[in-house]
Amino acid sequence: MKKETRNPWAWIPTLYFAEGIPYVVAMTVAVIMFKRLGISNTDIALYTSWLYLPWVIKPLWSPVVDLFKTKRWWIVVMQLLIGAGLGGVALAIPMPGFFKITLIFLWLLAFSSATHDISADGFYMLGLNEHEQAYFVGIRSTFYRIAMITGQGLLIILAGYFETATGLPPVEINVKANPGFTQVLSLPEITKDAILPGNAYFSTFPQQVNLSTRNIPSAQMDSIRKVVTSHNLLLGFVGNGRQLSASEKTEEGSVWSDYVSSPLKGFLQRHFPKSEVQQTGEHLAGNVAIVAIKLNGKPEAGKEMILNFKLKDGDNSLKILEGERLAFNLENWDQPAYILFQADPKLDFATEAQFKGTSGNIHLAWSITFIILAFLFVIFSFYHRFILPYPPTDRKILKSDENIFAAFFKTFTSFFRRKEIWVILSFLLFYRFGEAQLIKMASPFMLDSRNLGGLGLTTGEVGLIYGTFGILALTAGGILGGLAASRKGFRYWLWWMVLAINIPHMAYIYMAFAQPTNYLVISLCAAIEQFSYGFGFTAYMLYMIYISEGENKTAHFAIATGFMALGMMLPGMFSGWLQEIVGYRNFFVWVMLCMIPGMIPVLFLNVKPEFGKKVNDKTLPE
Repeated sequence: MKKETRNPWAWIPTLYFAEGIPYVVAMTVAVIMFKRLGISNTDIALYTSWLYLPWVIKPLWSPVVDLFKTKRWWIVVMQLLIGAGLGGVALAIPMPGFFKITLIFLWLLAFSSATHDISADGFYMLGLNEHEQAYFVGIRSTFYRIAMITGQGLLIILAGYFETATGLPPVEINVKANPGFTQVLSLPEITKDAILPGNAYFSTFPQQVNLSTRNIPSAQMDSIRKVVTSHNLLLGFVGNGRQLSASEKTEEGSVWSDYVSSPLKGFLQRHFPKSEVQQTGEHLAGNVAIVAIKLNGKPEAGKEMILNFKLKDGDNSLKILEGERLAFNLENWDQPAYILFQADPKLDFATEAQFKGTSGNIHLAWSITFIILAFLFVIFSFYHRFILPYPPTDRKILKSDENIFAAFFKTFTSFFRRKEIWVILSFLLFYRFGEAQLIKMASPFMLDSRNLGGLGLTTGEVGLIYGTFGILALTAGGILGGLAASRKGFRYWLWWMVLAINIPHMAYIYMAFAQPTNYLVISLCAAIEQFSYGFGFTAYMLYMIYISEGENKTAHFAIATGFMALGMMLPGMFSGWLQEIVGYRNFFVWVMLCMIPGMIPVLFLNVKPEFGKKVNDKTLPE
């Protein structure tokens, strides 16, 4: 017998984990994979950016999910198609023209995943009553974020393991940084006694890198980098890539710049001048160290030995500036390649990091990784085929005698014929007006030097704040928001959540003016803001669910998510331009004032007081 209901814990975590994985594969994992396979940054940025398009335009075909078949059917079939796309990528990677072929399968994955998002969000609203929707809104977001972490962390670790396991013994370089180190910059040479015996296929010199944290003039650093790059390029260790330099970029006048942006920029500079002290004198850069690496044996004719370096452990304030990917072949194997390490210019304490170079079969490693993902989605599809409930309202809307195109446009346009549509659109676009700008500038603010108004943190410190404290606080806030709404209803908590997503922006105003040096204080401010954002964002999710109620809830929710993306994209586009004109202090004050446009639509929201609140089973809406 087909069960109309099942325990939501049996399917919500797996459904939203399955929703997040293909997104992170297309947006993040594919970028890292192509980088490891030697594709240029230009091609990676261009072609992987287009993969985001299906998620942007998914509202355009969302009525199809409502009109044909059930949401349950779409979920099961799309998970199979996602598995097919992942399997296609796995089979294409070892081929000679793998780049174009993998992009085709990634497009299949992206469109299948965007369609899966539509059907999963629609099924969520059909399979749960109002109280359960409010209760699990934080849970579903949590498992979606777990999928993000899995893709950005565990999948990359898994691919790295296969890279190591399928090749030669890895090369490890230990880099120590200390203010007390003295350093004479020169090109190292590999001596005979530096060549390691046994199975060590690569030799490095020096084997221990001591890097001073005393900054050097930028001109000197640029000169050293040019020498290393030219050497590696001349001998064929790296490809002949080229990027347009800042000096080569040209700007042409336009109606927008002549009559809008330039006059506005002048007005802001006159009335809201930067309060930060600008840097004077000679510009300094983080210190650098050079390591030479050599292949000990002659490779086979026509084959390349690719050596990829990445941070294995330690402080990521130490990085590889040049030489992340080196290609050894029959023409250059008897010459050393150079790797250039650099310390973060704000690093002023002793630290260290270990870098690992792997020369395994990278194509095979990533192929195995995608095969595992493909099997995972086949399992997801069969699991959800049996475990998803059968809500009575989950049915196709298209009637047998109804015109398909008329039904399509009726479904799509019915969203915009809703009462108070301007209030709805204003809420969707402006609720996160301030947060959309802050989220773009939060990390640059922490990274910028203190004389430029920032906090002068290192890359490693910022990564720890947002990658650990921030994600934990954000997740906790989202779960608490769902629990709170399920107890007293969405309407009761609406204004509390509106204030929660805006008032904590004062933490950044405090940091911009006080510029605290205590790392715990900075971490606490960021965690408070992230926790409050997670709590306040619950109102946004619940309101999208509320306005999507009705016969076409799946399509309407997809349209709402389109406006959600637009509300984040547009403010984020001009936030950097505005910050550079007025400085961090004035910028964060502006962000605080941006709560006003987001609060005005809330005054006109018409939400049932009982929406999301737990009620007696006998009075549950059908």
